[in-house]
Amino acid sequence: MIQTKLDFYKAVKERRSMYGISKETVISDQKIEEIVAFAVKHAPTAFNSQSGRAVILLGENHDKLWNITEAALREIVPAENFQPTADKMESFRNGYGTILFFEDQSVVKSLQEKFPLYAEKFPEYSLQSSGMLQYIVWTALEAEGLGASLQHYNPIIDEAVQKIWDIPAEWTLVSQMPFGKPTAAAGEKQFISIEERMKVFK
Repeated sequence: MIQTKLDFYKAVKERRSMYGISKETVISDQKIEEIVAFAVKHAPTAFNSQSGRAVILLGENHDKLWNITEAALREIVPAENFQPTADKMESFRNGYGTILFFEDQSVVKSLQEKFPLYAEKFPEYSLQSSGMLQYIVWTALEAEGLGASLQHYNPIIDEAVQKIWDIPAEWTLVSQMPFGKPTAAAGEKQFISIEERMKVFK
């Protein structure tokens, strides 16, 4: 069983989008792998379909991801407006690693064939499951003292990612999570009142 430094509620509260991260880590690569494996195994999925997939990129592979992302963006963002995008790519590249999250469409398709009554809903269920997988990993990284953010540069990098890291064609890229040792605190977070967001009937 994975042991964390923070309790669950505190980790949920303190998890934030951290853009100031460094190429340092506060836990071993093995621990990072254990966290992701634990989340992949235990994240809820529709009909226990276990459709979530993950790829961990460290070292040169991590840098390569953000190099190809930057190159793809240079093709569509005007050069005179590119500096903020370049700065953002550099902030991700400054991290220790990136986790790629995928959903296996062969699993989704098999569910659609097996349960035709829910066929149109399974892609939605798949994304809900992926969101929970991402959240488990993100919160666990926070509990261990690492900062992360969630990015979505798909589909512009899908083909390159699939080719470079030999990703099965059935895996659809959902998001990218760069992480590393935090170098700056997150900004203050504002909250809408709970009364506007929750109802209770007794």
